[in-house]
Amino acid sequence: MKSFYDFLRRIASLKSLLLFFTIYMLFNGYILKNAEIKLNELAGTTVGVIDLSFGFNPQKTLDLVAAYGEEGRAYYVKTELTADLIYPIVYAFLFAIALIMLYGPIPNPFICFLPFITLLADYMENVFVVSLLKSYPQQSYNMAVFCEVFKLIKWSCFIGMLGLVLFGLVSISLKRLKLANRK
Repeated sequence: MKSFYDFLRRIASLKSLLLFFTIYMLFNGYILKNAEIKLNELAGTTVGVIDLSFGFNPQKTLDLVAAYGEEGRAYYVKTELTADLIYPIVYAFLFAIALIMLYGPIPNPFICFLPFITLLADYMENVFVVSLLKSYPQQSYNMAVFCEVFKLIKWSCFIGMLGLVLFGLVSISLKRLKLANRK
């Protein structure tokens, strides 16, 4: 773990932060957005994606799987196995670099690993989403529960990452204000 933390510290720079941010915005603003639009078109109605739903509702997940239709399910599987394999890597590095840049060398590097815990939870969620999509019309409530558990872990970690970034930004801003007021 220490060597991975050291690797993250070595690549943490404004240049790498901007690179990952640009790719992150490309995914959010174009790739995943268009994938959701295409999924809704294939379903014939606005259903949204399981990955972006909040709360703990296994039955809703099963209902979404059914609502996608055959073509929608096939397209969703393709998206999960391509774009949604790359996207977690992008946001994990983006947030890890941001946290290192905000907090500097820290005695407990756990906060820099939080993005990668989020990535792992996202991948586990994807495993269950793909399983549910591919096994339809067989529906497993237990599989939907596991999907929801990992989705809940993913979103909890993601909110934690955002909170740490916001806290770091506010702390730096307050320090700069204090310095500016002393002059």
